[in-house]
Amino acid sequence: MERTISFGGIPHIGVFSRVLDDVAVISPSAPAEFGEALRELLGVEIIPTTVQGSEIIGSLLTGNARGFVVSGMATDEEISILREYREVYLLEHTMNAAGNVILANDSFAAVHPDMPAEMAGEIGDFLGVKVVPLTLGGVKTVGMAGVATNKGVLVHPRCTRAEIQRVEEVSGLPVGTGSVNGGTGLVGTGLLVNSKGYVAGLETTGFELGRIEDVFGFLE
Repeated sequence: MERTISFGGIPHIGVFSRVLDDVAVISPSAPAEFGEALRELLGVEIIPTTVQGSEIIGSLLTGNARGFVVSGMATDEEISILREYREVYLLEHTMNAAGNVILANDSFAAVHPDMPAEMAGEIGDFLGVKVVPLTLGGVKTVGMAGVATNKGVLVHPRCTRAEIQRVEEVSGLPVGTGSVNGGTGLVGTGLLVNSKGYVAGLETTGFELGRIEDVFGFLE
């Protein structure tokens, strides 16, 4: 199966889905071929739900093996669906687009540098991880400026050496720069990846795919 896909013709697949090692959260209205690609290439179980009635799940939800962090504007029905798979922490704050403001795996979370310290601490306690406020390439929405698994971290190509070193220190993982969809530095908007595989937005080039495979350890 191809390693590049779209969401109904839109290459920004990371905006419309959140992938963890065992599950992918996607809208019930997602094209059938989109869910099939995630099952086959990433080995995940599909959780069909919206978040606050919206399809932009990748922007509104994140998490790790311990739990989901989701916008506090999620409905009771949406929260109930998510709680069948993990505990849920609600971001009850104006900075509630969890998938935009948090980059997380099972060992660390990078958060928007303007996030209140108390909130960042609660997120760290909930996910059971170390938390560091930072930017990636000067971008504060770190959840879209980077993608993290338990094997590697891909970050915005404009990241400074200091930003990369900070992520390396807190994650203990290989960190590399890259892009998606023909030069988009907000890699989280166009890449879904876990320890088993990856899919990228339809416009992602062969060079960009090679970089993804290198950073996340998929090269033969």
